[in-house]
Amino acid sequence: MALEWVVLGYAAGAEAIMLLLLTLPGLDPLRKGLIAVTRNLLKPFLSIIPFCLFLLMDIYWKYETRPSCESESCSPSEHLRHQKSIMKSQRNAVLIASALVFYWLLYSVTGLVVKIDQLNKRVEKLKAQD
Repeated sequence: MALEWVVLGYAAGAEAIMLLLLTLPGLDPLRKGLIAVTRNLLKPFLSIIPFCLFLLMDIYWKYETRPSCESESCSPSEHLRHQKSIMKSQRNAVLIASALVFYWLLYSVTGLVVKIDQLNKRVEKLKAQD
């Protein structure tokens, strides 16, 4: 199951890098190419949403079927394994949330940057007419 989390981590990292490059000031010469690449990658990255939902259901299933270690009958090693399992589930839930938030931010910021470029072109066109 670790491969899914690696893929999700890389996807979230790629989304974060693209978002950072889109929002950094001073990268105007690269911005047009970056916008084109980002707009082309938004549809394939849309597959992250059902993938995250699947992984979230996996976390929930593991949580529901996990043996409880509440009583004093648990050995220290079983208690430690139970705590590690809970920490992994929490870490994976944070990874899912970050991937979804980064996708939403990337989608929104890309749309805003495209609108800003269109408005700048319209302003330049109106200035040229006057």
